[in-house]
Amino acid sequence: MELLLETVMQSLANYIWPFFRISSMFMVMTVIGSNNTPKQIRLLLSVAVTVAVVPMLPPVAYTELFSITSFLITLQQILIGIAMGFVSLLLMQCFVLAGQIIGMQTSLGFASMVDPGSGQQTPVVGNFFLLLATMVFLAVDGHLLMVRMLIVSFETLPVSTEGIAIGAYHKLVLWGSYIFAAALTMSMSAIVALLVINLSFGVMTRAAPQLNIFAIGFPITMISGLVILWLTLETVMSHFDRIWLSAQQVICDLVRLQCTQLGGG
Repeated sequence: MELLLETVMQSLANYIWPFFRISSMFMVMTVIGSNNTPKQIRLLLSVAVTVAVVPMLPPVAYTELFSITSFLITLQQILIGIAMGFVSLLLMQCFVLAGQIIGMQTSLGFASMVDPGSGQQTPVVGNFFLLLATMVFLAVDGHLLMVRMLIVSFETLPVSTEGIAIGAYHKLVLWGSYIFAAALTMSMSAIVALLVINLSFGVMTRAAPQLNIFAIGFPITMISGLVILWLTLETVMSHFDRIWLSAQQVICDLVRLQCTQLGGG
């Protein structure tokens, strides 16, 4: 009877702990983890991926399911999944931040709408960049690459009490600062263009004080902002490629994976 109980517990462990890692990533990562995706769909997707993947994974060492060690293993799997999904979330927020900076500089930030990912009010320009980045992410099969990284992570970082190294968490924090720098770089051309326009309005005001700068400058700034926004879209793909490659490297560092093993990620 004890042998049968041990076999049942081992079979449950083979599925439960991979399920925690897979579901944690799906609950956090962009697109799948957004508020627009029902929780039931995310749960069913996690179960389906777990059932399909577990037979190919290395066997899990036997551990009492109801013990402190089991709790630590569960916590490590949740942290690994959340960390991997959080990288993709930061990737999208980079474009949201860039859109908000451009919107505020071009006087287009007054218009706002509900962000489908977070459910919060955000400027329309930021939401537009978010939708654009989401479509590019899906077009380049970014979600499939993340699932592939997740599956390979069970080989490089097997289910155990050992999780992500402290140095990898430090790299994730540093990459968060890189996201702010990338958003500023993406919006720098718009900032400089609007600065030139505002300086020209200042010169006009000094040359002809009778001009109403508020009546003239505001519509011209908005029209110029639309033109600048249109010109900025040309560089979105190149920015996305660079940031997405950096995000892949961060995920690889988290799970101790060589990105070259992914075959063209």
